[in-house]
Amino acid sequence: MIKELQIRIPAKDFSNEESLIPTIAKKLKTKASQINEVRIRKKSIDARQKTIFFQFLVLVGIDEHLPEKSFFEPSRVTLTKEKAIVVGAGPAGLFACIELLQQGIKPILLERGKKVRDRRRDLALINKEHIVNPESNYCFGEGGAGTYSDGKLYTRSNKRGDVKTILRWLVFFGADPSIEIDAHPHIGTNKLPKIIENIRSYIIDNGGDVHFESKVTDFLIDQKSVVGVQVNGNQELLSNNVILATGHSSRDIFYLLNAKGIDIEAKPFALGVRVEHQQSLIDHQQYSCAERPEYLPPASYSLVTQTKEKPVFSFCMCPGGIIAPCATSPGEVVTNGWSPSKRNNPYANSGIVVSIDESDWRHLTPEFGALAALKYQSEIEQKAFELGGKTQTAPAQTVLDFIQKRKSVDLPKTSYQPGIQSVETDELFPENITKALRSAFKDFNKKIPSFISEQGIIHMTESRTSSPVKIPRDEFSLEHISIQGLYPCGEGAGYAGGIMSAAIDGQNCAKKIAEKLVRI
Repeated sequence: MIKELQIRIPAKDFSNEESLIPTIAKKLKTKASQINEVRIRKKSIDARQKTIFFQFLVLVGIDEHLPEKSFFEPSRVTLTKEKAIVVGAGPAGLFACIELLQQGIKPILLERGKKVRDRRRDLALINKEHIVNPESNYCFGEGGAGTYSDGKLYTRSNKRGDVKTILRWLVFFGADPSIEIDAHPHIGTNKLPKIIENIRSYIIDNGGDVHFESKVTDFLIDQKSVVGVQVNGNQELLSNNVILATGHSSRDIFYLLNAKGIDIEAKPFALGVRVEHQQSLIDHQQYSCAERPEYLPPASYSLVTQTKEKPVFSFCMCPGGIIAPCATSPGEVVTNGWSPSKRNNPYANSGIVVSIDESDWRHLTPEFGALAALKYQSEIEQKAFELGGKTQTAPAQTVLDFIQKRKSVDLPKTSYQPGIQSVETDELFPENITKALRSAFKDFNKKIPSFISEQGIIHMTESRTSSPVKIPRDEFSLEHISIQGLYPCGEGAGYAGGIMSAAIDGQNCAKKIAEKLVRI
């Protein structure tokens, strides 16, 4: 007999599947000797009580063995004469290419930035010399922003597509198989480059083309249909199917679409700060222990509150992580966070962001139209650059000083390599945002005592949580509402919110191209 059931055991008692057998036997009212095999399907942590539990969804073989595990093997690729252009080598673009190959369509992948490992030189320049390369940075280049923001794979977008298949592809390309069972799977920035390289090799080995330092500078349109793209201002590539998966930091694409009269819309997004604490403090508060035991992972948190002013929530929380400079153009300061696979750095950081809507950017609409939200976002980033001393130094303030409305005299050490400079948060943001943040921090301090402290550091700004522009598309065909053959895709177009949802959206766009070609 084979049973699937949910169980939980104290975290300190878990070592492997065999350690679950006594609890399983008790729950099934059977003898431990009758349990031939246990396979974990899902694993999560329950730290709500003093005793911390691991929770499992398990498959159990009673007096019989479980069926052999099915190993993922991609379908053999047989290309037809059809081809499609994919713009952007982030998760949406990469998984669009993978799906196109599975559908027999040759992908031509265009990436404005460099290969994943070549990006490291430009990241070092940002961190050490405050030099921002607008074509190669934490956001632009092979793998997209997710490659260097640690590969969090948690998503609630199950209704959009097959999450399990995306995870199995990632394991196929070299990710740890644990991502298929962890409730909050994570790869780690140190491991992602090799996985991204393996995806590139798969695309090329199966007949696709991959071009780096190939920036799309125009869309070739004929009678409301896309016929190709211009690259680097002087080369034309032709195709009647173009997947636009450029990410939410590719502002030049938004400006280009707007200049050509191709419909775009201003879109709500989130804006705020990145807050860093000692990881030991988060461990202590979340696990209610003086020191985190080895059997528990570095603790994380997820916080949300509705203030009188606006909703405020945590975003992209990085246990054992590092804060990185993520500007994509000179003259702006943007922060983000990442963690290595072991999450073993001494700091924990998270974006704490406020919902921004039309009421915030309405004063910019008469002049900037559909780009008003983007203008609002960029003005805050540029002001942060000015306040930080016109380098990648981030304006900063302790959480306690922010609450007490005073400038920080001393700032603790931080993981942010370009450095921080004492600036009052109220100097950067409009009053409705700082009021919302103060209210939220007071609420968060009830949930995580010492969240408000001299050791908590506010880094400004966390502004690239999502796209301030939406590129509208038909709900059924996924094509742009007025340009046939153009498929707005992923985070940059406003249809995803992370690696997994972007990858799923890339797959979905590729499938729609295949369906259309069959009809033709």
